[in-house]
Amino acid sequence: MKNQPELVIIGAGPGDPELITLKAINILKKTNVILYDNLVNRDLLEYAAEESEKIYVGKTPYLDYTPQEHIHELIKEKAFNKGLVVRLKGGDPFVFGRGMEEIIFARQNNIPARYIPGITSMLAVGMSDITLTHRGISEGVWIITGTKKDGTLSRDIQLALQSNTTLVIYMGMKNLSVIVNECISCGKGHTPAALIQHASLPYSKTIKGQIKDLEDLAIENEVTHPALIVIGKVTQLDTHAF
Repeated sequence: MKNQPELVIIGAGPGDPELITLKAINILKKTNVILYDNLVNRDLLEYAAEESEKIYVGKTPYLDYTPQEHIHELIKEKAFNKGLVVRLKGGDPFVFGRGMEEIIFARQNNIPARYIPGITSMLAVGMSDITLTHRGISEGVWIITGTKKDGTLSRDIQLALQSNTTLVIYMGMKNLSVIVNECISCGKGHTPAALIQHASLPYSKTIKGQIKDLEDLAIENEVTHPALIVIGKVTQLDTHAF
């Protein structure tokens, strides 16, 4: 009997291989094909059967790039030829991960598709003692991409800076100078901020300072992409004072 085509979009988490869900592991164990991204910890591939096909379709930031159209075609080809296909994405596929685009494509081509959440890197900053919300300090969280589809900066950054919330910027390191200047022009240059690279991994880096100093801090500490920019008073919370 021919295997039925199916696509499962899985969030691999922020890097630490132990931060993937049990539900995701159980799917990996029975999949026929894994299409995995650049930020996926390769240790997770060990959960799959040895005979399963493992195909790298990563997009290294600003370098090697696997076109989304090619990924779509692989999903279609492998699902109809081999059955269950797992699309393994770093973090959570529904947080700037294009997961819904792939689900829509699959369903448009009569391939059943579903989603298993992953821990997005924003949540992993807590492992660096940075909470996203805290009573009396932050009333919420804004999540913004640092680079829109057309390469420009989201204007929501200006709005977020006017609120009493934590601002988390994904994919913003390429535009760090633009982001810093935007914040300074809004009179927020002295706002506390942090850069977190490789959250959850043993070699993670957390750099704290004021927004106006982020560029120099990034160069001094060799912080590049992938990294999160977190802006708000929560980044200066002294966890040892309690």
